[in-house]
Amino acid sequence: MTTESLIWLLPLPPLAAFLLIVLFTNRSKALSHSLALAGAGTAWLGSMIVFFRAVGQHDLAENPIHISFNWLPMVDEWFKMGVMIDPAGAVTLFFVAWTVLMIFIYSVGYHNFGQPKGDHDRPGLPPHGATVGDKKHAHKVPSVEPMYSRFFALISLFAFAMFLLVVSDNLLLFYIAWEIMGFCSYALIGFWYGKESARNAGVKAFLTTRVGDVFMLLGIVGLYSATGSLNFHEVLGNPDTLAKLAAADSGVLGLSLAGLLGILLFIGTVGKSAQFPLHVWLPDAMEGPTPVSAMIHAAAMVSAGVFLAVRTFPLVSAGRVGEELTSAMMVMAFIGAFTALFASTIALAQNDIKRVLAYSTIAQLGYMIAALGVGAYVAAVFHLVTHAFFKALLFLGSGSVIHGMEHGVLHTGEKIDPQDMYNMGGLKDKMPVTFWTFVAGGLALSGFPLVTAGFWSKDEILTGAFGGHHWWVFGTLAVSALLTAFYTMRQITLTFLGKPRTKSAEHASENKTVMVGPLVVLAVFAVGAGWAGIPEKFPLLGGLIPNWFGEFVGSMLHEEAHHAESIVPLLTSLVVSLGGLYLGYMVYRDVKQGSPDPLARMGFLYKVFKYKYGIDELYHDVFIRPAVWISEVFTYRWIDKGLLDGIIEGIGKVALTLGRLVRNYIDIPLWNEGMTDGVGGGVRRTGDALRPVQSGRVQMYMVLAVLLVLVASVLFLFFAA
Repeated sequence: MTTESLIWLLPLPPLAAFLLIVLFTNRSKALSHSLALAGAGTAWLGSMIVFFRAVGQHDLAENPIHISFNWLPMVDEWFKMGVMIDPAGAVTLFFVAWTVLMIFIYSVGYHNFGQPKGDHDRPGLPPHGATVGDKKHAHKVPSVEPMYSRFFALISLFAFAMFLLVVSDNLLLFYIAWEIMGFCSYALIGFWYGKESARNAGVKAFLTTRVGDVFMLLGIVGLYSATGSLNFHEVLGNPDTLAKLAAADSGVLGLSLAGLLGILLFIGTVGKSAQFPLHVWLPDAMEGPTPVSAMIHAAAMVSAGVFLAVRTFPLVSAGRVGEELTSAMMVMAFIGAFTALFASTIALAQNDIKRVLAYSTIAQLGYMIAALGVGAYVAAVFHLVTHAFFKALLFLGSGSVIHGMEHGVLHTGEKIDPQDMYNMGGLKDKMPVTFWTFVAGGLALSGFPLVTAGFWSKDEILTGAFGGHHWWVFGTLAVSALLTAFYTMRQITLTFLGKPRTKSAEHASENKTVMVGPLVVLAVFAVGAGWAGIPEKFPLLGGLIPNWFGEFVGSMLHEEAHHAESIVPLLTSLVVSLGGLYLGYMVYRDVKQGSPDPLARMGFLYKVFKYKYGIDELYHDVFIRPAVWISEVFTYRWIDKGLLDGIIEGIGKVALTLGRLVRNYIDIPLWNEGMTDGVGGGVRRTGDALRPVQSGRVQMYMVLAVLLVLVASVLFLFFAA
């Protein structure tokens, strides 16, 4: 099979699994997850074949693997749909395939709780909800997710959308996959729709990302209007087209046409990748099952947003001269750096183990966007890949921790939140595999020097910012990295180290192999994936291992990225990583049950972090409440009930009055009494007059017959004469 044909087939196995589960196997849990695993496994196998074939093609950047077909007839040509793999697409396909497969395997164990069997027919019942910790109603916690098949159907569709997005060769097909993914996120975040918070979170995610999607669609339309094509290679890989767009004036805020279109498309990334100010949906997405969180934060969704920024980077950077940033790049750099610092401060004060990771994701995505903003293209793609592995590991690890805590909760009957880190502690000995893999992911997130993937990709981003003399970006990202290491060690210490702070933590237990196995695989990538991108000029290690990643992905740039010769970025990476980890451990090593958070000493600032700067409340007051008022008061009471119902009722009253007039003066006197009743009365009177003739006496009939014959004879003789 040719590589081009194989690329077409990559998204199809998950789609086939979705259709088969929905149509045929939705009543069989075993068949449903088997089909989902088969779809993910087949897509993984095909992705690995495509990846290694792509790596073996030396001119992949100039001649990407591409195939298309005529889809929609235009005025004088056809709009083509197709698939394409270039260096950025190949490495993205690699991490998507691995993380998706691991999440699917993990999901089988996650949705089989191993608890006493009970109600399996209550839709939307969460596995850790009001009944958890309540011995009286413990039997109501099902041993298998009640909507098991539905989950695997939706997550298969989610995987299909991400694979389709990665291999698409044009922005229209990309957008179609983008919107399918938006629906899947809505359905899966609100998967346990029996919980009001889950329903609200799904709606919030859907509506917030739609804001970015509208601007993205405007950018797509504008790009097609300007170039007559949406093909990535034809438009964004064509220097002449980019130069024309960079030279054209958009007429908006002094931006070039390339800058305006780039910013419009970038707003789509802001929504999908939860960058400020559209970041508010991502923390609430934790209401969904943990595998969904991993899909959103690592394998798909937010990675798709950054991948869009990677794909459109040539447009954003069009017209760039030397180290000077274009207007669109400055916007990206500012939003990315600000978001990284902003989200990191919020993560410091969160106690929910998954919410800490959610804000961490927002911050790391900000890192990637800031890297693209300063022109560190390879570093951004590198961090996208490494982040996918260690963040998938951390989210699946957090799900393992929550499951272990739920076993303890059901055993002891404690009424506690199994996701609150202050209810944990001492899980290192209870859940050793989860602990060591979580530590591997946490150290990668913190950028622990030399031995984790996160160190190499973060160091490349800091080096790119420093080398380009973008000091404010460099400083902001360095502070964010320090906070990241601090809250990561805070999370590890509160969750795993010390002594158990609750009885449930004392009775927590390690999960089954189907759940911890994927953690081990992802931990290997969280540690080793960074060795593929060690810079050649890195002290001691540089040159010992070829910088394969930098050469492969960097081949897409028309000019080499500028790297700092200074040792300052490296020293900064070491200080912020090790310093943050050390401070985090020292501050939280002696936290006791019921003791306040040590950071609470910060007073008002801690409250600001804990309540997320009040952004959600601000949006609620500025957008939600006015929207509700408009819908309930203005639209419903005034427009619907007052104006429209008034008009309709007025028309009804006029029609009723006219009907009465017609009835009283036309219908009754003319038709009923005059025509209908008159004709009927005349017929009745005629019948009454003729009725005596029909007496029923034969003698009478004979006399009348004789008389009739006589009269007829007389008349005949008279006229005959």
